[in-house]
Amino acid sequence: MATVIETRTVTVNAAFLQEIKEVNQDLWRLLGDVRRMCHNPTGIHTSPRRFLGLAEQLRDHLAMHFALEEAYGYFDDPVSVAPRLCEQAERLRAEHATLYNMVVRVGESAEDLVSAARRDDAVRGVVRNFHDFDAAFKRHEVQENELILQEYHDDIGVGD
Repeated sequence: MATVIETRTVTVNAAFLQEIKEVNQDLWRLLGDVRRMCHNPTGIHTSPRRFLGLAEQLRDHLAMHFALEEAYGYFDDPVSVAPRLCEQAERLRAEHATLYNMVVRVGESAEDLVSAARRDDAVRGVVRNFHDFDAAFKRHEVQENELILQEYHDDIGVGD
């Protein structure tokens, strides 16, 4: 009896993935607002509820962003695709869960901030959590953009 081993591959629909990134202005605006508050934590200290609201909105927008990317930007089992792109696409799609969990932790630490007796410590914690998320998210977005460009280059035959 022969054993059949199935391997799953993932690729990206570069046009849809790029469009999802371009039209999500609310996500980019929220990221900018939270970045500004984290670069000047005095605003977090004096307006913890405002920061909590921004963190919750960011979490919700990021969830929608990732859902759209996964529904329209990534595909399982493509007919023909370069293996190196499949591995990169699978890794990047899998990062969505980790990044989402990181932004959830930002929101949780912002909730703690609202009722914290030692607000200075809480502010440092929420800023650290956001900076960890932000660095990972920026790295992820750069790598997704590189994947989009690679896919475009492969489709139109740019290169050697």
